[in-house]
Amino acid sequence: MMKVIRCFWPLFVAAGLIYLFGNAWGTIPPMGKLLSPFHGYLQNAETAVPSGKMELAVDGLKEAVTIWYDDNAVPHIFAQNDEDLYFAQGYVVARDRLWQMEFYTLVAAGRLTEIVGDAALAFDRKNRRMGMARSAATIAEKLKTDTLSNKIATAYAAGVNAYVDQLRYRSLPIEYKLLNYSPEHWSPEKTILMLMNMRNTLNGGSNDDRLTNVLAAYGPDVIADLFPDYPGVESPVIPVGTPWEFTPLTTPPVPDTTWAIPGDQRMAMGTAAPRPEVGSNNWAVHGSRTASGLPLLANDPHLQLTLPSIWYQMQLSAPGVNVYGVALPGTPAIIIGFTKDIAWGVTNVGSDVMDFYRIRFRDSTRREYWHDDSWKPVVFHTETFSIKGSAIVRDTVLYTHHGPVVNQGSEASVGNIPAGYAMRWITNETDGSDMLTFHYLNRAKDYDDYRQALTYFVAPAQHFIFSSNGNDIAITSNGRLPLKWEGQGKYLLDGTRASHDWQGWIPASQNPTVKNPPAGFLSSANQFPTDTTYPYYLDWKFTHSSRALRINERLAAMSGANADSLRRLQNDNFNVDARRILPTLIPVLASIDSIRKLSEFTVLSEWNYRNDAQETGASIFEYWIPELRRALWDDEFPMAGQMLYPSLDRTFSLIENDPVASWFDNTHTSTSIESMSDVVAQSFMAALHKLREQFGPLSSNDWAWTHVKHTKIMHLVPAFTSFGRTGIQTGGGGEVINATTATHGPSWRMVVQLDRDWPTAYGLYPGGQSGNPGSPFYDNMIDRWATGKLDTLLFIKDLKSIPKQIMYQFSLKPKRQ
Repeated sequence: MMKVIRCFWPLFVAAGLIYLFGNAWGTIPPMGKLLSPFHGYLQNAETAVPSGKMELAVDGLKEAVTIWYDDNAVPHIFAQNDEDLYFAQGYVVARDRLWQMEFYTLVAAGRLTEIVGDAALAFDRKNRRMGMARSAATIAEKLKTDTLSNKIATAYAAGVNAYVDQLRYRSLPIEYKLLNYSPEHWSPEKTILMLMNMRNTLNGGSNDDRLTNVLAAYGPDVIADLFPDYPGVESPVIPVGTPWEFTPLTTPPVPDTTWAIPGDQRMAMGTAAPRPEVGSNNWAVHGSRTASGLPLLANDPHLQLTLPSIWYQMQLSAPGVNVYGVALPGTPAIIIGFTKDIAWGVTNVGSDVMDFYRIRFRDSTRREYWHDDSWKPVVFHTETFSIKGSAIVRDTVLYTHHGPVVNQGSEASVGNIPAGYAMRWITNETDGSDMLTFHYLNRAKDYDDYRQALTYFVAPAQHFIFSSNGNDIAITSNGRLPLKWEGQGKYLLDGTRASHDWQGWIPASQNPTVKNPPAGFLSSANQFPTDTTYPYYLDWKFTHSSRALRINERLAAMSGANADSLRRLQNDNFNVDARRILPTLIPVLASIDSIRKLSEFTVLSEWNYRNDAQETGASIFEYWIPELRRALWDDEFPMAGQMLYPSLDRTFSLIENDPVASWFDNTHTSTSIESMSDVVAQSFMAALHKLREQFGPLSSNDWAWTHVKHTKIMHLVPAFTSFGRTGIQTGGGGEVINATTATHGPSWRMVVQLDRDWPTAYGLYPGGQSGNPGSPFYDNMIDRWATGKLDTLLFIKDLKSIPKQIMYQFSLKPKRQ
């Protein structure tokens, strides 16, 4: 018997290993397949740069499509009709970014549990309850009645699926192998989910509950003083003095009660706050200020810096359209770009389009709620979550006419949404077709075409900057904006009152807009869209004005501008906040002998106000200002108590103009009354303590801003750390034009010089065209991006003028039956 065992034990071990490595274990993929040199991760290595010609026959095309790839792996697609153009776009983008496209849709649809297991359940439950998946399905169904939108979305999906159908395990993107799942077929609904994901990124936050807590604690006088409806220092998107050339609608009257009193239910958890790091810059300079006599346009949207990159460069050409720019993977058309005659870009408006309504249910069954003097039915929807390696989980979501009750109060895992409140959110509006805006912008020739294209756009509201070779420049705060009474949605609202409902929409033609202003330039940096003369309420708080102020002062000084003038402006590191507040703060520090003798004080007092990569003064200032705000405000408005600090503008104003205000006293200390000088000194020393603790003494040379800020660009799956880049050497900061922080920044920089004949354009983003970490085109643009360079963009006129920068030709042809 022992002889038999000794003879066969290697076979038993081999069989066990085959079983062990051939099967998935929970979220661990089959290691045998993953490590196989013939099918596994090694097949994702791309060492050779493609060249020559390649031809492929696919189902779904009407006519042949020619695709030229340039030396930066950017595809230039030439089709003979629009449907084939969108088909080819879907195919080509999926070829480079399939996993990324699908990942974004799984996020928006609340389906991450299907690929990573129950660790994502709380995140999925929040996203599902916020309604994005249900709204996307409704929009996709409505698109079927919109002939053009349906053709675009269907053709794009067919192109993606033509690529998916060719895939085998060995050619799957590496993320599918590591996470052990396979791609699904694409659909128009998935394209809508991509757009939903962007709506959530740009408009998925609110401070309503935090400010309601402040109001409940301190009353309206403190709100009026510390949380005003317009900042003291501003440079609005639409220049001050621009006339409103329309007769406004009558705005709804302000009701007698404008908020829902929280009573003893101060929110233990608040909604996700608006993301200050998510913003953008754009500007256009009229020909009267340029060297060429025709407009220049620039755009750099600020988003999370990720690999794969959020944008994908390409050129799309067919009869009636020839456009270059960047697309969102999974979405047809070019989102930011230019044609022969026009250029356009976008920045986030950030108006108040998410409100919460306290719901009064009739009883514990929650089948009815009180609204407008009657009981109304609650609609129940069941959501199903498929947990990888586990059981099915079901969740019931309650809907009122406002929208979903995201947190029903029975669990604390719904993403910081106030319990018992229904959410009205622009993201869940299901009318309109944002795709048509970009379809028509891609074909626009002049200002009238631009204005017509904007009429189709819903959300998230964007400042669409525009220029044309007809020497027009314009900007429009465009999207569906609720018609509200003054201050509506500044606080939590009362869901029983019809007067608290949204009262319709601002007419699209009356959205803030201006064309060819006297100053000869236009810009936006997410600041207030207008001055106080605009007749409609948009919000009480927009992005801090520092970027806008610096952009406009530099544009005002420009004459004879060229493309490099705008590139240098995109990389401007000057800190307007430091220029404003340090002349007040430095003398306070200098009056304290122990601080005046510190080397750190000397560095800061001699700093040039620039957040350049090697500046130590920038590190001290950027660590100090948050400490200063915390020391000043956290005793009265604690973040831990779901309160809200007054804005940076109001903080600076208090320090500059009211140094003896009672707010400087720390209410947590009963034996002393702190002064402005005490707060300034204590917060300065707290900032130095943190810097020393993290980076050693000042003499260590690790205090350079680039080391302290530590910009990194990581993979979309945080666990895949080896697929990211850390320690990127760059300056910038959240409140400077070069808005590069540790994890966010300019996700695409573009400058376009228009011409009567053919434009010249420049652009770059922090990543690469390929989504494959094994490709030489995965992150090849990061180093150039970090130094502020731009590539000259290859915009091909037609197939007769193919330049030398082309690497190879790829042709798609109809498969003949």
